[in-house]
Amino acid sequence: MITVNNLSFGYNKRNGDLFHDFSLELNAGNVYGLLGKNGAGKSTLIYLMTGLLTPQAGEVLMNGDNVRRRLPKTMSDLFLVPEEFELPRLSISKYVSINAPFYPRFSMEDMQRYLDIFEMGGDLNVKLNALSMGQKKKVFMAFAFATNTRVLIMDEPTNGLDIPSKSQFRKIVTSDMADDKLMLISTHQVRDISDILDHVLIIDHSQVLLNTSMADVTSRLAFRPVREGEQPIYTLQSPYGTLGAVPAQPGEETKVDLEMLFNATLQNTEAINQLFTTSK
Repeated sequence: MITVNNLSFGYNKRNGDLFHDFSLELNAGNVYGLLGKNGAGKSTLIYLMTGLLTPQAGEVLMNGDNVRRRLPKTMSDLFLVPEEFELPRLSISKYVSINAPFYPRFSMEDMQRYLDIFEMGGDLNVKLNALSMGQKKKVFMAFAFATNTRVLIMDEPTNGLDIPSKSQFRKIVTSDMADDKLMLISTHQVRDISDILDHVLIIDHSQVLLNTSMADVTSRLAFRPVREGEQPIYTLQSPYGTLGAVPAQPGEETKVDLEMLFNATLQNTEAINQLFTTSK
């Protein structure tokens, strides 16, 4: 659905390329988690994927069309929720009436359902400028999901949401996903999304450090207390002893600790690569 071909991009010559000859493929039917350190290029990659930045070389294709051309058929099937955004001084209903026509599959019924899940009430005449930042984010995300675009990209979507709202967000993602859709969530708040991901991507500039399904992670790594004689890929100390990411024993399955997986990939990239490139 989205193909990144030999992408090169940099903001200025002095700092060099942020991405060089970078390639990636994202397929429908998956919720992807995009992870990386600060400055690793996550937001830049998102802006390149949505056609908001022009690469120095290479291209990003969505269903075969170059996203930088921003063709109506591409833009009507793609929605971006950036980390920071501004909403106009309009009522919710007016905002919807102005923007919904750009998205042929927009559903007002879905919009109302998502607002209800977010506990935003049924008054669509509320002015957006009268809402708190968290409430504005919930309205904007309700609209994003209601567009029913086949590609939905979100940058730090849970920032500014309280604990109940984060749970509501996960409920919406789960209910909205379909086989013909692709969601990409870029975040540092890994605990907020670990239960809803199908696939994890960890990048560091031009390097894809890890690109695999959560099912593959579960079958190859165990996240639990380290046993005597084991050689963990990554460890951390807890009140319950030494916890680790260790190669899973045959038939062993544990809940994926996304934060531990992220740290293991950054600190022991070679071991992670070896583990995930070995056939099972």
